[in-house]
Amino acid sequence: MVKSGGSKTSRHLGWAWASPGLIFLTLFAAIPVLSMLFMSVLTAGRFGGVTTPINFDNFSRATDPIFVKVIINSLLIASATAILSLLIGFPTALFISRLSRKWQVILIVAIILPYWTNFLVRTYAWLVLLNNEGIINKFLRNIGLIDKPIEMLYTPAAVIVGMTYLYLPLMILPIYAALEKVDKNLTEAAFDLGSSAWKSLRTISIPLAMPGILIGFIFVFVPSLGNFVVPELLGGGKTVMIGNLVRDQFLKARDWPFGATFALILALILVVLISIQSYVSKRVNVNA
Repeated sequence: MVKSGGSKTSRHLGWAWASPGLIFLTLFAAIPVLSMLFMSVLTAGRFGGVTTPINFDNFSRATDPIFVKVIINSLLIASATAILSLLIGFPTALFISRLSRKWQVILIVAIILPYWTNFLVRTYAWLVLLNNEGIINKFLRNIGLIDKPIEMLYTPAAVIVGMTYLYLPLMILPIYAALEKVDKNLTEAAFDLGSSAWKSLRTISIPLAMPGILIGFIFVFVPSLGNFVVPELLGGGKTVMIGNLVRDQFLKARDWPFGATFALILALILVVLISIQSYVSKRVNVNA
């Protein structure tokens, strides 16, 4: 009887500890997603909002080649942003993880420091850097590499570069956290046994850091996919992504059900990515 009472007390304590998180997820995740799902099957009101009847026309409209092209373009740009962030972020995280604790703290603070600046200010800074009369073009002309300005602004490449800069810390920090847990004796033992630096990296550091790499990829990919500010400013409105579609449907076209449909697509992509990340992480842990 005492054991049964103790187990009940443990369960009650467990629910008590979990309740703040469950309440937060319910209010800010489950209810918004369910609201978008319900809204997506309604009809757009004449002056905004939603009305009856219930229908599934919005899902068929989303398969129009124009919108499918936007979705594919968004996936490509978000993937390129995440991959570029990974190519920069992994070596950076690896370098930081091998420093002394003092320098690790200094460099981590330096990486986080730009987040103390407004998001729009950092985005507008790239307008100054990338425009035809910007710092980069002036520098290239001064050293004689180009005769006329390179068209860098208002291109998909500018959007990728801008989002990589904005979200790079979200790639570095999870990878650094994963690498920090790797036993340094493993790499030292590999070197003692004649392993090259590349083989040690490929067989030890990368596999053990894979959970952090996957988390960083999601942290960069998802906000890049839903971003509409950077494509608007650095893409000049020429690069349209899913985030732009959602914004335009809610604020310009006043077609809330159609905007909710694209919001659901974003949520579905997030669920797929998290499922893949969870599966791969389990495989990595089993193999480790």
